[in-house]
Amino acid sequence: MAVEGGGTLSELYQRSRRLLLKTRDDLEKLERLATAVDKPELSVSVRRDISQTLTLCSEMDCLWRSVASKPQRDLWKRKVEQVAEEADSLRESLDRYMQRQQRRMQEAQERAELLGRTNGESSHILRIFDEEAQAMESARNSSRMLEEATATGAAILAKYSEQRERLKGAQRKALDVLNTLGLSNSVLRIIERRNRVDQWIKYAGMILTLVIVIVFLRWVR
Repeated sequence: MAVEGGGTLSELYQRSRRLLLKTRDDLEKLERLATAVDKPELSVSVRRDISQTLTLCSEMDCLWRSVASKPQRDLWKRKVEQVAEEADSLRESLDRYMQRQQRRMQEAQERAELLGRTNGESSHILRIFDEEAQAMESARNSSRMLEEATATGAAILAKYSEQRERLKGAQRKALDVLNTLGLSNSVLRIIERRNRVDQWIKYAGMILTLVIVIVFLRWVR
């Protein structure tokens, strides 16, 4: 069972598990950093990996529904749901971390403003926090774009799955109609041959009639 450009259900599952493991490790590294903006690309990378995992879940969700065996189908359903739950949990952890970092920066900036030092140190501190705030905002914008792209991809995959199920239903109905009528491929071929023979008889009759008319006209003259 495979999807175009994706892989088999098992391959997608293994890829999602590797992404979850990498995301969990990167999130732990992020927690150990003093601030999220010490390495803003890491938080963006974590968000991107979570989005990719959720995209894989959408692809797997389309595939496990097509598994013929019900026990296997139920097993894959539980596996995909587990991956999606872990990805959602990691996303919530990242959101909480980013909120804590944002509050920390805001509190530090307010303390720096209250100091009001005249030797220029305060303005230097404020400039540092401004740069951190800009980096944080850039990371949030990147995360939002990734989530929007993930949601769009999931919607497309869901629509594709729905259309595929409709086509399968139409195919089953057509086969049921054929079975009800007792039509088979051999019968259909016989009907086609009969139609061709009827066409030949019709054309031969037209030609014969034309010849008789011509002969009769010549005989009358």
